Amino acid sequence: MPIIAVLIPCYNENITIKKVIKDYSEALPEADIYVYDNNSTDNTAEIAQKSGAIVRYERRQGKGNVMRTMFREIDADCYLIVDGDDTYSAEDARVMVNLVLSENADMVIGDRLSSTYFTENKRLFHNTGNRLVRFLINKIFQSNIKDIMTGYRAFSKVFVKNYPVISKGFEIETEMTIHALDKNFNIREVPVIYKDRPEGSNSKLNTFSDGYKVLKTIASLFRDYKPYVFFSLIAAGGILFATMLFIPILLEFLNTGIVPRFPTLIVAVTIYIISILMWICGIILEVIVNKHRQLYEIMLNKN
Repeated sequence: MPIIAVLIPCYNENITIKKVIKDYSEALPEADIYVYDNNSTDNTAEIAQKSGAIVRYERRQGKGNVMRTMFREIDADCYLIVDGDDTYSAEDARVMVNLVLSENADMVIGDRLSSTYFTENKRLFHNTGNRLVRFLINKIFQSNIKDIMTGYRAFSKVFVKNYPVISKGFEIETEMTIHALDKNFNIREVPVIYKDRPEGSNSKLNTFSDGYKVLKTIASLFRDYKPYVFFSLIAAGGILFATMLFIPILLEFLNTGIVPRFPTLIVAVTIYIISILMWICGIILEVIVNKHRQLYEIMLNKN
């Protein structure tokens, strides 16, 4: 029998955690259900333990920190990650797990956005934020992922044990998706039922601060995974700006034979030099990134 682990990161989910554990116990009776309590101030851990889950603790605050600990501590053939807020349906769990165990998927994404998310979600700006993140990731990484930030995913052991978790908070979903795209893991998507939190259960997300962290993560990962494109865009912007400064000086020189604005000329030339250096940095870093991808593949084959 393959080992299936249902992993539930939790922070103050005493209203919903009992139902979540019950639903996934019924959907995947052979699975081990782990609840990782992340400094809850209510009785989430106690309820989870009484409901039959294996309760563990991560004292460093943030979902990324919890995911790092879960991936390090748990050994399984398939990992199903689900939030403890009862927004995802356990009816979709078996399909997601089977894609990992039977069809060699490395990451199965529970796609909310193609299902009920936009009608169920009542939080201001979250719909727009999800669309924006999806557009940016798909544009930068030339993909067609339908839901970047879903918290409902299934993973293979190969992915989990070879994934370096860097993010500390809710930007972890974006980081996982980009890592899977860059390393050419087998990604599958399944439309899943999404329902809004029940009354009395409050979201831990802050629309603006967490949205800023996600956008910052995208920019950082764009730089790290696509350095040639990233630095080439900066170089192109610099060259365009320098050219706008230089052309009037050139025209004036051609008409009069003199260069009266030396400070502007110096600034333009400096920007040209910096832009060229940026472009060269992009080339060098792209070679390093490609070499890292090769070494990563070799490491996976050895494992």
